[in-house]
Amino acid sequence: MADQLYLSLWYPNFRFESLPAALTGVLRQFALIATDGKPSSPFSRVHVASAYPINWTESPTYQRIYVNDDRAAETPDTAGSIIEAAVAEATEQLHEDAAYEFEMRWALWTPDTPLDSAEQDIQLDRVWKLEPTKVRIIGFGPDFDSGAFEQNGQIRVDFGLDTPWVLEDEELDEDATKKIRQNVEKLLAFTLSVEKHCGISSRLLWTESGEPLAEKLIARLQRLN
Repeated sequence: MADQLYLSLWYPNFRFESLPAALTGVLRQFALIATDGKPSSPFSRVHVASAYPINWTESPTYQRIYVNDDRAAETPDTAGSIIEAAVAEATEQLHEDAAYEFEMRWALWTPDTPLDSAEQDIQLDRVWKLEPTKVRIIGFGPDFDSGAFEQNGQIRVDFGLDTPWVLEDEELDEDATKKIRQNVEKLLAFTLSVEKHCGISSRLLWTESGEPLAEKLIARLQRLN
């Protein structure tokens, strides 16, 4: 069964006033992996920036949606989606009971629905596409959602469903094996890049169900070999 995948980050001697800088650092590392070092890519920019008060049941007190396609290059507003600008605007007024969320994209190999599920070997009918996939990077105020940062980290990365990395309960052909492996390499590259460059004290890659992701990835990679 598909599971939600998260990366939680904790910082040593963390001060709330340093949250914007910490968010900027994580977003930069994500963009570096997402763009493969190509700064002109739309994956280098923020797509949506939001601020939520109190807890997740509340409506955002701030939200800005950016246009990061060919049209955006023709407008002076484009600069607002640059990581540093988007973080500065969204966190201009820091509140300890707020969470600050930034949506970005990267490209992951994703299987389409089988063309003909009646076939005996469904996997042969799968078409894999490199699709833009949403990732949310969230910075937590110390009083947001009753101090949820203690469990979630000062910053949490929400990757969405873990399907692109494990695709459980399916036998994979050679092409699918290659695609899954590339997705896993991108996930690990980002995680290691954050660990190396963002000054964190600890990190945890985890799933909503509590099932250890490392074991799921190892099991999947063993089946790929």
